[in-house]
Amino acid sequence: MASPYQRRHLPSSFLAPAAALLIAFLLAPLASAQTPWKSCGGSSNYTLNSTYQANIRLLSTTLPKNTSSSRTLFATESVGTLPDIVYALALCRGDTNASACGDCVATAFQDAQQLCAYDKDATVYYDPCFLRFSNQNFLSSTGGDNGNPLILTNTQNVTAPVKVFNDAVGVLMNATADYAARNSSKRFATGEEGFETVDKGKPKIYGLAQCRPDMASNDCRSCLANIIPYILQYMSGKQGGRILGIQCNYRYEQYPFFTGPSLLQLPAPSLGAAPEPAPGNPTLPVAGGAGTTNSTGRILAIALPIVAAILAAVIFCLCLWRRKRKPARKQSLPYSTNPEDIQTIDSLILDLATLRVATDNFDESNKLGEGGFGAVYKGILAGDEEIAVKRLSQSSRQGIEELKNELVLVAKLQHKNLVRLVGVCLEEHEKLLVYEYMPNKSIDTILFDSERSSQLDWGKRFRIINGIARGLQYLHEDSQLKIIHRDLKASNVLLDNEFNPKISDFGLARLFGSDQSQDVTNRVVGTYGYMAPEYAMRGNYSIKSDVFSFGVLILEIVTGRRNSGSESEQSVDLLSLVWEHWTLGTILEIMDSSMTNHSPGDQILKCIHVGLLCVQEDPADRPMMSVVNVMLSSSTVSLQAPSRPAFCIQKWGTKDSDIHSEPYRGVSQSTSRSPMSPNEVSITELEPR
Repeated sequence: MASPYQRRHLPSSFLAPAAALLIAFLLAPLASAQTPWKSCGGSSNYTLNSTYQANIRLLSTTLPKNTSSSRTLFATESVGTLPDIVYALALCRGDTNASACGDCVATAFQDAQQLCAYDKDATVYYDPCFLRFSNQNFLSSTGGDNGNPLILTNTQNVTAPVKVFNDAVGVLMNATADYAARNSSKRFATGEEGFETVDKGKPKIYGLAQCRPDMASNDCRSCLANIIPYILQYMSGKQGGRILGIQCNYRYEQYPFFTGPSLLQLPAPSLGAAPEPAPGNPTLPVAGGAGTTNSTGRILAIALPIVAAILAAVIFCLCLWRRKRKPARKQSLPYSTNPEDIQTIDSLILDLATLRVATDNFDESNKLGEGGFGAVYKGILAGDEEIAVKRLSQSSRQGIEELKNELVLVAKLQHKNLVRLVGVCLEEHEKLLVYEYMPNKSIDTILFDSERSSQLDWGKRFRIINGIARGLQYLHEDSQLKIIHRDLKASNVLLDNEFNPKISDFGLARLFGSDQSQDVTNRVVGTYGYMAPEYAMRGNYSIKSDVFSFGVLILEIVTGRRNSGSESEQSVDLLSLVWEHWTLGTILEIMDSSMTNHSPGDQILKCIHVGLLCVQEDPADRPMMSVVNVMLSSSTVSLQAPSRPAFCIQKWGTKDSDIHSEPYRGVSQSTSRSPMSPNEVSITELEPR
């Protein structure tokens, strides 16, 4: 077995992209000479030029392509008949690009046949991928059994106190395992976490967890739970380590070894905040390894000055080129000429005649609601597909090209907790948006109705909270775009037949660039009671503004009370009421009385705790939605104490509230006389990335 960590790829996150490319070129001979980690079956062999070897070669031509073309970078395949049938599986790391994935799997076939010569069962692992082929059918096994995984350790010890370091590793491992199992279709997660040291330094640990994408969520979590004790047992106080198995794998280091930002960003836990998981009693061979070698240091010493010089020359040339160009006029993103985007729009076009038939010519009996932007009608397409048709008013300021831009945006958002756009119609001065129909309408129509609120038991409410959190995380962190919703509220969360939540109404949403964190607007739009203070008062908005709205929504769902407004039963706003009971330790007294007395108090307390963390006044104190999801799904992550919530944004100049019990998806009957902009749907304001 090859010794681990003898030759490691230089972590790409240490350098700018151009530098990483140059160093990859300089180190290509070194990387190509790397021996992968192997595991050979040894139970049976095949012979040269046999049918079994021919089947392996056939797989080597198809499996790399199938793996790299898969959305999950995963593929299984079998070729031949007994006794020469070959079963194969390949999986690339979730942050690997398709081209590198295909190359890695192709190389794996070559190395496997050399390292496990004529062995019918061979497994090889690399940083970006792994491959196994065998004469035994292991493909159907997707349970938590990880077989006989390899345990690889970094031989260098940490400088921090061992217990503090181990505790931090334990918290990070469990958090990334939870995310990979429950929040990722790829069954893949990366994370980072700070930890305390005696000298008050701020080092970080980086972790990565991955399962086979075809594993069930519980099986994935069980598999990762089985290997976590091995890391703490064999790698206590070590700077890094990894466990490589066919079903699941885990790795941690003190440097960012994966590509892109961490999906989870956990704060440093207090000393002793997270208990160390109890180690198991495995009888696995532990492969030794070496840390960073002197040769790597010499290569860096040579490569980095070269990279710096080339980058300086490139930057200098770019500056000269830009000065010679005529400054371009700043404008909003024009209508996309990308053929893929045009095809996306064309596939959504519906004709007006079809929608007139579906809605009985927009008959009043089919009207679901009406707001400042227009009305929403229920309709039925051919094939009995139920739809909701939003008919934008003639006075709407949304232009055709702007509307097409928004359609490109919304059509690319695909998540089970976002309302699906079915189509669009732009005929005879009509502007119609067609969405999937949600039979249970919006949360507020049930939650704040004294006669219907009992339909939402705690199980449904907790599922709704989790679904909203996952949808919001997708908008902020996981989609190819970064979307700020800006109007998250109870009436903009719809419920399907099973009471699963779907976020709707992206009319006020803003598109951010991948490196953009916040923006300022002089047109504040949204709904009173849900707006973060920095947005309502100064026009500053960010993903943390949505987090504030989500926190308000959690507290409303748990208590069954609206946040502020004349329709509220309480004399003070909801945030102040919850905070008062939280500090007095009587929080369960304001739980919605329509829920049964058998609701789990600890789960309710955790939701209120998370809600209070989300509505803190300083946006920097509010957690990312990925961290919120970990808090909600994990019992191992310790929650920080919340600070006093931000004050409730009341409506000025009127006693009425902008929050109404709307009959369908964000239809708002705003009567605002406030100096702030009314809660009406407007076009998504796009910004170039």
